[in-house]
Amino acid sequence: MKILIAGGFGVGKTTMVDAVSEVAPLRTEEYLTRASVGVDDLDGILDKSTTTVALDFGRITISGELVVYLFGTPGQERFWFMWNDLVLGALGAVVLVDTRRLDVSFASIDFFESRGIPFVVGVNCFHGVRDRTGDEVRAALDLDHHVPLVLSDVRERASSRDLLLTLVDHLMAPAAA
Repeated sequence: MKILIAGGFGVGKTTMVDAVSEVAPLRTEEYLTRASVGVDDLDGILDKSTTTVALDFGRITISGELVVYLFGTPGQERFWFMWNDLVLGALGAVVLVDTRRLDVSFASIDFFESRGIPFVVGVNCFHGVRDRTGDEVRAALDLDHHVPLVLSDVRERASSRDLLLTLVDHLMAPAAA
């Protein structure tokens, strides 16, 4: 089973894959350099020093017959062309958002909505800070009521796992109806 971990630049995609993967994740991170000044918007994420340039990859074995493959997408607009390939065969996605920078979330949500790919939204509450309620985030993102939204801290394995379980529940919901 293939699941994408998507979102804008600096929302925690690499961190989530790291937190939940049973194997050492494959990461394609590079250091931010002077060349990215004016290209990568570091507003609200000044401590960020690396960026994913292709993808992150992790794995979770559920049973001998079921393995979940996690693909973290790059967040910067100049790498979005890769999303069209990464999404092939994916059952769904977790879209991570950062309440400090909700504007970087719209393109990710639009991507999955326009393709009819099921997704859930994970509000990454960095350092446990919950400065907005789920309802406030849902309204700000103009998110359909049927899309699950979960407040989480993806640095924590259990929180990342719960986001994935919410996606699985969301994927199974139409079958149960």
